[in-house]
Amino acid sequence: MFCHWRYLLDHTFGPVRRVSCLGATHIPERVDEGGKRYSCTADDAAYGTLELEGGVIAQMNSSWTVRVNRGELLELQVDGTEGSAVAGLRDCKVQHRVNTPKPVWNPDIASAIDFRAGWQAVPDNGDFGNAFRVQWESFLRHVATGTPFPHDLLEGARGVQLAELALRSWRERRWMDVPELTL
Repeated sequence: MFCHWRYLLDHTFGPVRRVSCLGATHIPERVDEGGKRYSCTADDAAYGTLELEGGVIAQMNSSWTVRVNRGELLELQVDGTEGSAVAGLRDCKVQHRVNTPKPVWNPDIASAIDFRAGWQAVPDNGDFGNAFRVQWESFLRHVATGTPFPHDLLEGARGVQLAELALRSWRERRWMDVPELTL
């Protein structure tokens, strides 16, 4: 998934400059379609911390073993000084700083605050369609007509670069700088 995180982070929040990653195989034995057990040799989760240009920190957890307890299968939470947003594949909710509740932590009693109630849905202002289909159509249009396409071979190489650095970080248990790739 680090290949995907790369273009998402680079094009939405800023270029990735450093990465620290820990991978895991949480389910070491699996069962195939025929009921035969086998030892798993692939990692099924990766936990990454990424530093972006400008000091932005991103934490990305990718796991095939998680049980979903959120609004959508994929959700990204972005926190800033003026507010926060939680965006999924179809919905987005925001909470401005002035609307953020100020809880007092007391471990002896349940909180009286419904934290989810303070978030506002971002209204749809159009039908954006299936993102995978939109990207595929954009690529085909690029091939057929020569229109510009932002996701070229260099973008793919950047994704592979981050995945390889994440694996190296996991293996060496340290932060890895992400050097600039150019043609």
